[in-house]
Amino acid sequence: MPVNNTRCSYPQIAIVTFALSLLLVSLCTQSSGRADDWPQFRGPNCSGNSVGTAALPLKFSATENVRWTQPVGDGIGSAVAAAGRVFVSGMTAPRQVTLAAFDALSGKPLWKRQWNTGSLPEVHQTNSHASSTPAADEHRVHFYFSTLGLLTLDAATGADLWKQELPVPFFVFKWGAGMSPVLCENLVLFCQDDDLNPALYAFDRVTGQLRWKDDRSDMAVNYSHPIVNVVDGRSEIVVAGTGLLIGYDPQTGHRRWHARTLLRNIKTTPVCRDGVIYLSVQSGGIANQWLVAVDQAETGNRDGRIDRTETQACLGTTPVPEAFFKRTFGRGDKNGDGFLEGRELDLAFLHPDNFAGAEFTSLGDAAAEEFVMAVRGGGTGDVTSSHLLWKHATRHTDHIVSPFLLEDRLLLIKSGGICTTRNLQTGALEDGPRRIGNAGTYFASPVAADGKIFLAAENGTVTVLENSRQFPQLADNDTGDSIIATPSIHRGTLLLRTRTQLLCVAAPAAQ
Repeated sequence: MPVNNTRCSYPQIAIVTFALSLLLVSLCTQSSGRADDWPQFRGPNCSGNSVGTAALPLKFSATENVRWTQPVGDGIGSAVAAAGRVFVSGMTAPRQVTLAAFDALSGKPLWKRQWNTGSLPEVHQTNSHASSTPAADEHRVHFYFSTLGLLTLDAATGADLWKQELPVPFFVFKWGAGMSPVLCENLVLFCQDDDLNPALYAFDRVTGQLRWKDDRSDMAVNYSHPIVNVVDGRSEIVVAGTGLLIGYDPQTGHRRWHARTLLRNIKTTPVCRDGVIYLSVQSGGIANQWLVAVDQAETGNRDGRIDRTETQACLGTTPVPEAFFKRTFGRGDKNGDGFLEGRELDLAFLHPDNFAGAEFTSLGDAAAEEFVMAVRGGGTGDVTSSHLLWKHATRHTDHIVSPFLLEDRLLLIKSGGICTTRNLQTGALEDGPRRIGNAGTYFASPVAADGKIFLAAENGTVTVLENSRQFPQLADNDTGDSIIATPSIHRGTLLLRTRTQLLCVAAPAAQ
């Protein structure tokens, strides 16, 4: 790519068009509060982009340019901010989850709610049971916890407004729950693609009434959040899953269209602009994942097949529901010998109408598949052939870090600090792969405002890139604590949810 020696961001018209597009979708998803609020996971429409214009800090640490800090317990869910209030959750005891509200300007505690969670399953050490990001507007804050369901509280006081009990999710893989509520017009959406009761729910934001539910039993476990895509003035809810990208009618939950473009599972959340959805996905064959997680575990017998005893032993004291065994072994154990092996593993864990991703070859032989793609929204029925604009195999996507949409390019960050950018029109590689200064492990997705892109790594370092053609690196900032949660941006401040703290950092002039 030709070197661009100028330091201007992009042509002014592209910036204005992009900002207006983001603002339109932001207004579609927020019924109250300011457009520059950060109401949910990754902010407006789960995009990572703030429409705020206030200056953000370039350099900061655990003490430098810190406006305020609060201990919030163990957690990896992001903070959200609306109407001058900040909300964040954390595990404040082994069986106690807390949702706290703070004044955005001063950090003063406003209210705190605590719940007994009951017995909790073991989860991967990188995860936390406080993994969900709240969703909030001026009046309400919606909060999900695996054993409590979806709770809605008064944003000003923390008082109960409504509650919806949901099936406690079941996962054989020990990553555990990781989904968050998302706002869409007058709805609060919640997608839980677990291993037992996968579904997408839409509740009335005010009353809590279930407006509609889509049974997603044709999905395997996924962790992708709903987004709102606008095509020719009509909104649609778009959710990625096993093998399928699906566009829903927001009012009825009807599946308007689907594209058979994805892999076995997806942990990233798509982004969209001008009616086009952009995705990056990395996934391996389901059979190999199950063999590694169950048969090759310390509790497995490593014979290249899976039985009920091994599956239960893998989860320790967490009971495996009989419904799970009935579905998987009933579907996959074709010879009735009580074992799943070879092709049976694929049949057991993938719906026969949605057989996606790499298939079983031999243990350790199936490398992860990686793709980046663009799909035009709208349409009816199967739009795989008609609406897939481009799709490229790549070695430079990440299985957790979501793609980031700039004015005319797609930015991808992979663990190890590998950065690539792709042209929106063709998907062609424009820059990279190259390594940024912090070659750490990444779970948080990029966020941006004020001409800066913030990349938070697990080691607690937040790298700042300039939002210009070649993304020059401006700073590396050590927060002194691990960061899994995606940062949040609110009215000239950067909210950093570390493993145990919430830091609000601001530019010196804003102190």
